[in-house]
Amino acid sequence: MKIIDISMAIEPTMTVYKNKEAKKPKFHQSAFFDANGVYETDITLNLHSGTHIDFPLHTIPRGKNSNHEVLDTFIGDAKVFDLSHVADAICLSDIKDFSIEQGDFVLFKTRNSQIEEFDFNFVYLALDAATYLSDIGIRGVGIDTLGIERNQPNHPTHDVLLLGDVIILEGLRLRHVQEGTYELICLPLKISNVEASLTRAVLVQRT
Repeated sequence: MKIIDISMAIEPTMTVYKNKEAKKPKFHQSAFFDANGVYETDITLNLHSGTHIDFPLHTIPRGKNSNHEVLDTFIGDAKVFDLSHVADAICLSDIKDFSIEQGDFVLFKTRNSQIEEFDFNFVYLALDAATYLSDIGIRGVGIDTLGIERNQPNHPTHDVLLLGDVIILEGLRLRHVQEGTYELICLPLKISNVEASLTRAVLVQRT
């Protein structure tokens, strides 16, 4: 058995969406050995930092929040598809011949995996592909960048997926992951009434 960590590390200098300083985690040492006898750290960060899950409330008014999560969604087989050749957007034509079925969790590896800094022209999931996946009834979709779409007015890709109860997993690190089927574990932190949650995502490769 091999466990592959596909999560981003949470750190002060980590890559954040559009390099916005306000989205970078802030670390503060709140207790010291000399003064307090223990060492403790406070962290302030946006829930869309690093590897995270979007719930419907992110873009859908009165949409389901983290309280409605079903843990079965976040553990199970996942299919990794290599789309490193795609230059701009993952379209229906790029995925229509893939073996994607109802209940699948699909992860898209793109050229984003080769870039550590934020790329304003990152590869994203186009609306026609998102609609196709939602119509199939997949349980989740993941991508190797901090956004499932890129500057699309009114965030239609998010909407069609989240309205279809498709979980969105963003901020993956798939550079060293080969195309294939794995066991995915991506449990969100148990934070109540929020639109997103940090997650430690790993792939388990059975040998």
